[in-house]
Amino acid sequence: MKWMRQASALGLLASLVLGALANVAAAAPAVGKPAPEFRLQDQNGDWVSLKDYRGKWVVLYFYPKDNTPGCTTQACEFRDDIFAFRRAEAVILGISVDDLESKKAFASEHSLPFSVLADPDKQTTQRYGVLNKMLGIFEFARRDTFIIDPEGRIAKHFPKVDPDGHSAMVLAALKGLQARGG
Repeated sequence: MKWMRQASALGLLASLVLGALANVAAAAPAVGKPAPEFRLQDQNGDWVSLKDYRGKWVVLYFYPKDNTPGCTTQACEFRDDIFAFRRAEAVILGISVDDLESKKAFASEHSLPFSVLADPDKQTTQRYGVLNKMLGIFEFARRDTFIIDPEGRIAKHFPKVDPDGHSAMVLAALKGLQARGG
């Protein structure tokens, strides 16, 4: 009888540990390593691949959900700074796990002059190590930003960012990286 209780307790403990591990996102790509490739649709239904931007600096930002307060703040700050990013010869791409229709409405409502990409199967979000689960069922992208250099390597990673003032912080970091030659 005692051994059955111990085995049952051990089984429960193993289930809890395995369940907890299932909620852990893959590790984000390290600075200096190649950025994971992707091919996703933007708000216009056009296919966008990271390799399309080889030779350019890319600001790749992940965000939890279209048209939520923090995500809207973040997108609108990037929108408002778009000319500074263009002068720095950088492209901005936003990704969340929302579908294409959500992207279309979000970009239109806020006049976003850059691509917001739909990752409904969550594969890209997972490869970048930013897929979060809530209650084991609801999955969303963590608010992380990656600066990718012209050779396609991760130059800087901003984990778990605050959307307020983030665009200015990314722009300053981008200029610093460019001044140092990468």
